[in-house]
Amino acid sequence: MLRTSIDAAQLRKDFPIFAKVMRGNNRLIYLDSGATSQKPRSVLDAERYFYENENAAVHRGSHLLAEEANRAYEGAREVVAQFLGAKSDEIIFTKSATESLNALAYSFGNAKADSRFHLNPGDRIVVSEMEHHANLIPWQQLAKRTGAELAWLSVTAEGRLDLSNISEVINEKTKIVALTHQSNVLGTINPINEIAKYVRARSALFILDACQSVPHIPISVQDLEIDFLAFSGHKALGPTGIGVLWAKSELLDEMEPFLFGGSMIESVTMTDATWAPAPRKFEAGVPNMAQAVGLAAALKYLSQIGMAKIAEHDAELTAYALEKFSSLKGIEIIGPKENVDRGAVISFTTEGIHPHDLGQVLDQYGIAVRTGHHCAWPLMKKYGIAGTTRASFYLYNDFADVDALIDGVGNAQKYFKV
Repeated sequence: MLRTSIDAAQLRKDFPIFAKVMRGNNRLIYLDSGATSQKPRSVLDAERYFYENENAAVHRGSHLLAEEANRAYEGAREVVAQFLGAKSDEIIFTKSATESLNALAYSFGNAKADSRFHLNPGDRIVVSEMEHHANLIPWQQLAKRTGAELAWLSVTAEGRLDLSNISEVINEKTKIVALTHQSNVLGTINPINEIAKYVRARSALFILDACQSVPHIPISVQDLEIDFLAFSGHKALGPTGIGVLWAKSELLDEMEPFLFGGSMIESVTMTDATWAPAPRKFEAGVPNMAQAVGLAAALKYLSQIGMAKIAEHDAELTAYALEKFSSLKGIEIIGPKENVDRGAVISFTTEGIHPHDLGQVLDQYGIAVRTGHHCAWPLMKKYGIAGTTRASFYLYNDFADVDALIDGVGNAQKYFKV
């Protein structure tokens, strides 16, 4: 039997959900990790342990439980920092990557006139046509509020960023560049270091949506030459309700808070307040403590396997899937068709079958895929389609899962007589 560099069948034993029996008495073939990943038992146990043994509000009490909660929560921050090659005080916990990106846009919108974050009418914010709505709409709305101009890098027919006019798009008026690292639709992994040269030349801020890359490939924020990075815990085997915002220390020191309340202050009077140093400056209120602990357990699980090994496994699965899809008639892959600088995401259309109908047929075989526009309407319009079927692979998938997907698509084509 063919195997990738990871024994996915063995790993699935760590995930309780894979014991679930699906429709038609089929096993679960989960190909929707691009939306959210499944959770290993160690993550579930870490959250439960916190609630059963250490539950208290962090940064508040002086009793034993509070001390233990503080230690668990700040320990989780350190785990995230090590995973990203960052410093601990550069890690901000949020509820999601969406919140992280919105928080940046809100903070920049409130920046003082003499701040590097302040936007004037005519300043430029650059995004791309392949952005998830979470990394498009916050900047779109910030541009409207400040009078800044929103510009974008276009996408080629092959699903790559068109960099032929990058020096014109990222021009001398550019203050912010916000891009996805890996497209959640196309699978494309963008050349961040190459783009960073143009961003640096304009002294602009570089923000990276790394939701699809952090769970799958080794990441070092130092090597990427960026200023900010956001990702969600739930796509990296972790809980929902926990996200991460990384930023350089000097930028966090200069930024305005985006939430106000308890724990983020240094001093308060009835008429004024001063802020605690980062990261507490950006974590008002009682945070998602158990979720942070669960995220730390997830990143430890990934690290134990090895991110380079996971990336290799994903590449092997993707190459196999691309080859198998090429044997099917009436299938159009939306995105790169060669397995170079692309992640384990394959979006496709099926002639004569609506994506939602295909998704329902696949569900009858226990195969879970994503259908629709994938929170990327501008990209769908670029390609003149209403949506796609998307299969996204992860460390618990194997070649047998790909074979089941291909067979399922073929069965759907027979059912719809196309």
